[in-house]
Amino acid sequence: MGITSIATFLVLAGLMVIPSPYVVRSPGPTKDTLSSVNEQDLISISNAKTYDTTGQLRLTTVGVSGGPGYPVNFGQVLRGWLDPTRAVYPVETVYPPDVSADQIASQNQAEMVSSQENATFAALSALGYDIPTTLNVALVLDGSPATGVAEGDVITALNGSAINGYDDLLARLDAVEPGTEITLGYERDGKAAETTFKTIANTEGKGSRLGIALDLNFDFPVDVTIAIDNIGGPSAGTMFALGIMDKLTPEDEVNGKIIAGTGTMNTAGEVGAIGGIQQKLHGAQRDGAQYFLAPKSNCDEVIGNVPDGLQVVAVSTLDQAWDAVKAIGADKAAGLPTCG
Repeated sequence: MGITSIATFLVLAGLMVIPSPYVVRSPGPTKDTLSSVNEQDLISISNAKTYDTTGQLRLTTVGVSGGPGYPVNFGQVLRGWLDPTRAVYPVETVYPPDVSADQIASQNQAEMVSSQENATFAALSALGYDIPTTLNVALVLDGSPATGVAEGDVITALNGSAINGYDDLLARLDAVEPGTEITLGYERDGKAAETTFKTIANTEGKGSRLGIALDLNFDFPVDVTIAIDNIGGPSAGTMFALGIMDKLTPEDEVNGKIIAGTGTMNTAGEVGAIGGIQQKLHGAQRDGAQYFLAPKSNCDEVIGNVPDGLQVVAVSTLDQAWDAVKAIGADKAAGLPTCG
């Protein structure tokens, strides 16, 4: 080997171990929400009768290499470019600047806890349970017109009418024109009070908002515990909700099928978009899934990227996802909506 060839080899070998400013996403593990992990049910339910199933409802994940504290080398990046099941992104498009690995882990854990609560609320609501909810003021936002309320107050009424949960509050505010004067009832230290102010515009849709961040405290009539380690973020919410519903209903809805999926879940039962869906599709196929429930809002990333042998069903609500599970279990999946 000549000197030039040796030098070129050494340069290339060096590049393979030099940290790079990229993030590599790959198919992560999938978990059956109806099974057990380390001899403990992934979803445990008490104070209600539960039922066995013959199928699987698998949540999907994305393996992420790179980012703050854990850079990838160019060898890993090259593999990501060459492997069609992986994807490579500049690190700044995935993580905010100046964020630490500990901050990312804390945020992912907080989002996972929130997704479990939202999934439990949505699942139990869909099954007809009444869930008392306390609306605690977590923060009065800067510039908020909501003078009079403070952190720790409990919101109880709007214009003299009791509020029946968070979704009721949002629905009523959606019908209020921004700048409308409203009267907000609240409790402080157990004492009732009211304050009157003008609403502000809802920046994410129609109607008004109060300029208050709320911490929702649910009084669940059924005790649901979700045991899962080393997985963070909010994207398992839909599969958690479906797993809870399956365990609480006597019918064998899944009926031996292997159904994977993803999607955030809010208390209104809406399925939200997630990241890394192409990697999740490949992870689902690898682990034997025959069907995949995908957020309708992710369909643009699904089209053209579905692995062979996997049928994707597009859903935007928990009701749609539940109907899809029942149709798949009944061998009626052919007519279900897909992406494209």
